[in-house]
Amino acid sequence: MIKGGNDVLLDTAAIVVGAGLVTVPFLFLVPLPAPASWPYIGASVATHIAYYYLMINAYRSGDLSLVYPLMRGVAPLITGVLGIVTLREMPGALNWLGMLLISAGVVALALRTVHHSPSGRAVGFALMNALVIAVYTIIDGTGARLAGDAWAYIVWLFVLDALPFTAYMLARHRAAFVDVLNRRRTRGLVGGALSAGAYAISVWAMTKAPVALVASLRETSVLFATLIGARLLHEKLTPRRWAGVIAVVLGVVALKAA
Repeated sequence: MIKGGNDVLLDTAAIVVGAGLVTVPFLFLVPLPAPASWPYIGASVATHIAYYYLMINAYRSGDLSLVYPLMRGVAPLITGVLGIVTLREMPGALNWLGMLLISAGVVALALRTVHHSPSGRAVGFALMNALVIAVYTIIDGTGARLAGDAWAYIVWLFVLDALPFTAYMLARHRAAFVDVLNRRRTRGLVGGALSAGAYAISVWAMTKAPVALVASLRETSVLFATLIGARLLHEKLTPRRWAGVIAVVLGVVALKAA
């Protein structure tokens, strides 16, 4: 939705605001997160600002087929390393094998032939964002565990996450921001609901399983997108993409067997 729009910044803002709006009603259904989790909510909101900045610049600088697999494929491996340092979660050999296979498969599935020399700027933004994704994953996995109620952490995170971005857009791009919210309200709400729902499930899962493993399994969404594209859009599954499918499936099997 973001890459296919006319303006990456405005479309990102619409989805961020949409995610905040669709989660507001849930504030009345969940308790307040435990006090120990609030610093993590604040840190996550701050880190997400960096994520949006880097994502917007990566999409502006390079092809989706280049920056997306770099961001999503590299992040789980960084998360695994950070998990060792911060959470003392030491993946076993099979876990590392599974994460490596999933990351390699994600890159193989998502990366298409780039018809020109890849932009060093785009690669830089994508790799920096992979680090940021890993950092906020660790933050949210820890914060949700401390919150006492993972869903309370998630709801408050999404509501508060929308505030600084909204304030920035109103201060710097008020007319265009209000216009895109009016013209693309459905896209913003649907995209926001999908974004919030997908990440909410991931954060909840991090309270039940090691963060690095959840981060890797989260990226198997690329596998489903590939299979849906082949079935409904008649997109060709090249040998490289078949190899990616097999790598992701084997990675999941390795994680399950570990």
